Amino acid sequence: MTKIAYNVCVLTVTYGNRWAFLKQILERVLSFEHVVDIIVVDNGSDYDLKKELDQLNSPIITLLQETENLGSAGGYKAGLGYFVSHSNADFVWLLDDDNLPEEGALEKLINAWPSIRLAEDRKALFSLRTDRKNHVLIAQGADPYQYYLVPDNFMGFHFFRIFSNQYRKLAGQNRYNSSPLRPSKLPYVPYGGLFLHRRLVEFIGYPDERLFVYVDDSEYTNRITEMGGEIWLIPGSRINDVDISQGITYKHRFWRSAILDLWNFRTFYQVRNRLYFYSRHAIKNRFIFALNKWLYMTGHYLISIITGKHKAYKEFRIAVADGLAGRLGKKEKPTN
Repeated sequence: MTKIAYNVCVLTVTYGNRWAFLKQILERVLSFEHVVDIIVVDNGSDYDLKKELDQLNSPIITLLQETENLGSAGGYKAGLGYFVSHSNADFVWLLDDDNLPEEGALEKLINAWPSIRLAEDRKALFSLRTDRKNHVLIAQGADPYQYYLVPDNFMGFHFFRIFSNQYRKLAGQNRYNSSPLRPSKLPYVPYGGLFLHRRLVEFIGYPDERLFVYVDDSEYTNRITEMGGEIWLIPGSRINDVDISQGITYKHRFWRSAILDLWNFRTFYQVRNRLYFYSRHAIKNRFIFALNKWLYMTGHYLISIITGKHKAYKEFRIAVADGLAGRLGKKEKPTN
């Protein structure tokens, strides 16, 4: 049997001053046999990215320079559009600028591709990011819908699931920790680690720029499953994040709120977009959703009084209202 040649384009979006991370990712993927194109979208870097890329001396790297930060939605939209119109590669592998693939990560995806017996425009694969504990548990056998699209939740809070969630958390740790990792279906995934054929990009379109940043990846990849496709987590293909995400080191304390304590313009987008997405895909009972919303907002109002986070709470309320009403787009005057 003739071996099929898989040609892959790697797409990444960068911003700010993140060359220390991006350089590691580019050097790693340049060593992968099947990578024939690399698209780097410069989403408002604070340094001369072109000069740094020239030092790598690779003819397969293409730099797309944007005049302003388009957010992750706009950045990946620009990159995917360029991939479809200019690259000869059959596949595109999306990586954030701090997603360092392990050796063999791409090969594992390529080997898994033919085992998913769906048309090229109805399937996508996803690399395991080991810091995503929910993904690890799902690969060990947990139900994805314990974590995704929980009906009628508000910002992850559900009054009628408080005790059951604690039980599942404890039971899951004991039940799944010794279980082997295996390929599993996910309803939607982040950009970083997504592997798909150009025909699927042509089928589902491009990210929604109105979301700007945060949850735009959920909305985009959820289209795959909504339109009859499947996204498969391939645990043998692993990615390690070389940067620490916002809030990951936050220490939770009684009568404190990470949302209010860490409030900034990014949190605004995160709240607004999350509510926009979930209110359109996860509300089954509007009364229960309204109850969860009232309890959550009331609790945060009290916390804002105790902790003096009045301004953050006011901005939080605006983000909630905008998300539920579908008022999207880039915020002209971001919060502090």
